[in-house]
Amino acid sequence: MSFNADTAQSAPAQAEAAPAPISTSVSNPSPTTANPPVSPLARRSVLPPMSRPFQPPTGNSGPSSLRPNAPGQLPLPHRGPMMRKGPGLKLGLKEETPFSNFSKYVDPSGKLNFAGKAIIHADGVNFSNGSSFAIKMDDLLLQEELGKGQYGTVKKVSHQVTNVVMAMKEIRLELDETKLQQILMELDILHKSTSEDIVEFYGAFFIESCVYYCMEYMDCGSLDKLYGDGVPEDVLAKIAISMVKGLKFLKDELSIIHRDVKPTNVLVNRKGQVKLCDFGVSGQLNKSLAKTNIGCQSYMAVRSKERKSEEGMPERIKAADTYTVSSDVWSLGLSLVEVAGGKYPYTYDNMFAQLRAIVEEEPPTLPDHYSDEARDFISACLHKEPSKRPSYAELLQHPFIQKYIDVDVDMASWATEAVNSQQHRQ
Repeated sequence: MSFNADTAQSAPAQAEAAPAPISTSVSNPSPTTANPPVSPLARRSVLPPMSRPFQPPTGNSGPSSLRPNAPGQLPLPHRGPMMRKGPGLKLGLKEETPFSNFSKYVDPSGKLNFAGKAIIHADGVNFSNGSSFAIKMDDLLLQEELGKGQYGTVKKVSHQVTNVVMAMKEIRLELDETKLQQILMELDILHKSTSEDIVEFYGAFFIESCVYYCMEYMDCGSLDKLYGDGVPEDVLAKIAISMVKGLKFLKDELSIIHRDVKPTNVLVNRKGQVKLCDFGVSGQLNKSLAKTNIGCQSYMAVRSKERKSEEGMPERIKAADTYTVSSDVWSLGLSLVEVAGGKYPYTYDNMFAQLRAIVEEEPPTLPDHYSDEARDFISACLHKEPSKRPSYAELLQHPFIQKYIDVDVDMASWATEAVNSQQHRQ
């Protein structure tokens, strides 16, 4: 599988040194800006305010290393023609630039304003619920590039104030308004997510035509790089528990459906923790429905063919059709089958044949050496009739989950061995 930078992490580096403790304090927006009362969301564990002057790290680095574009430091975005004022510009004439399309979002001071829901600037981001995350480019030291995707680049960086290693996603705003809404959706979900099964959010900032946001660095990478020839049942159970709990949090606490559940959007660290990421195409629930056709087609859900033949199409193929919470349950089941068996269960020469197989063939199952409880769990997730798939609360009570929920599985050792095997294969 090719790496998708939108999932935030790629192949891991060596284990990082334990970071300094992160304060639970949250910086407040500027006192000149009226804000609503601080909600409980503002009290989550985040980086401390960074408004104090930056102190260079001790060691061999000196003041010269703080210059823009110095070796090891992150370069500022290139100042294109739109940032230069040419001679002889006449008063009253508006210079058309590629960035002009975003004028309703970017104010004259250079802040990116998402209709009052969030304001991103060079020193951090302020949300309308009172949460504020202060972080800026000068605080970050580049370590390596993790990967590239359709919309930008992900880099591993070190936050020099706290010594925390982060994954920084860079997104250029030279696309369309849809991408701006995806940025807002992901930032909104990340900063509200207090679940241990969702990647931690450290902050975001905006410089010229780029939005940068910093998240927890998961040093083992994504599941699709780790499962090898398949994982044992107890490991699969722990992965399933984390995924179900993360999806349940999104649905119950934020009224959000993920809409892109797949192994590349599930990250692992050397502690053995498993967490969901990539919420750019997530959707707001409206009575458990979302009417957009977004996400990875390979993990699309299907409708029962017992109804009209038209409804035998995958739930997400028809743009006019609806996407429900049960569609994420299908994608969950399909992802677990892939992780257990070491390969995506549908292998066809083209997407059309693959989608036809998803609709017309019997759903895939786990390998024979898995227990009856595990196989029944997958069968429930992959029921062709959406209404007959279990809810997240029901999945957590399933015998397969209950069998392992209190069992101490050495996920850290599995993650380390999986990383070593991956490196050996490369």
